[in-house]
Amino acid sequence: MPSVTHDDAPPLADLMPWSVAPPRLGRGWPAAPDPASLKARWDALMKAEGPDREALFESTRARTPHTAVGQLPGRSGAGTGKLARASGPCPDPVRVLTAPFDEQWLIPDHRLIDAARPELWRVADEQQIFVLETPESPESPLLATSLVPLLRPGRVRPLYRRPGAEEPNLAPGLLDALGHSPDPVDFLAWTLTVARPDLTVPLTRDPDLWSRGVETGRRILWLLRRDGDRPKLPGGRRPYVRAPLPTRPLALHYDRDEESLHLDEGRISPVPPQAWDFEVGGTRVLEAWFTARTAETAAPGTLSALRPVTWPQTWTSELLELITVLALLAELRPQREALELTDPITSAELRAAGVLPPPGSARRPASVLDHHEEGPEGQFTLL
Repeated sequence: MPSVTHDDAPPLADLMPWSVAPPRLGRGWPAAPDPASLKARWDALMKAEGPDREALFESTRARTPHTAVGQLPGRSGAGTGKLARASGPCPDPVRVLTAPFDEQWLIPDHRLIDAARPELWRVADEQQIFVLETPESPESPLLATSLVPLLRPGRVRPLYRRPGAEEPNLAPGLLDALGHSPDPVDFLAWTLTVARPDLTVPLTRDPDLWSRGVETGRRILWLLRRDGDRPKLPGGRRPYVRAPLPTRPLALHYDRDEESLHLDEGRISPVPPQAWDFEVGGTRVLEAWFTARTAETAAPGTLSALRPVTWPQTWTSELLELITVLALLAELRPQREALELTDPITSAELRAAGVLPPPGSARRPASVLDHHEEGPEGQFTLL
């Protein structure tokens, strides 16, 4: 956590006023670390009939196979007829963020999700950046992703209120009042660098301090989103598979002296201690990532029990990249901690300028629907 301090720093909730609760699946099986398992689960559900289908579905108050719901915005491959009589292939799985630094896959079918938060899906595109609150994590109170996030319990704050990077989700007049860059991404970069565990955001007039904070934040943002060029550690520090991973590793162990990560008899090195020790909310990221792929938690006969019988090669590649990302993020901590707040802009000043509090309309989603969305049973819905 950077050492900037000031008692009247504005809360993120006022600076980025529109927020949405994260989606709630209501059942675990529509998400998985690999898309092949999701297609197998869907096929098993489609083959089941009557009570067997309902048992596999895992009904809740919000969703049963007989619930009629509209189409998930932007996902035309899923049907809107009741799931009890559905047939056909699985909608193409999409990438989502299920836990800190854990990118998995989801069947994007509204009928499978208790609370999908359609307003998030309507603004999700390649230019969108979702800011995720993780206030239980002092080291990383905010995360960011280009994927629809399923993390709970913190709020989700999209950077843009409309698709196509239009209408920043910022208090009206904020960027002008700061007097720095007009680019909303620069504001987000600064925020990722200096945000406190209480989700306040110290602000400054100092252009040099602002530039250094934005530069660090841009690097953080690139590592969190992992888009474009893939991150790499310098030669000699890049992790490699030194001993082949078993077909289904069951245990994870870190050797701090050798800087080696052991998956049963498989071995990856070098793995910097900073990557192994990287935590969010008191949980080691690497351990949580491994457990999500290996823990035997699903009851036999359930859809969640359909999973890979061997360790896919893609998981090894993802693990090597995750180690790299965590190591590079850890290297940025000294830069964040070196920032000392000068010439602060306080909440009182922003209130005097009419920037805070933001208008009530800024806390509500924008009307972004410029086309028909298919509603329950194929009816069109208008917003």
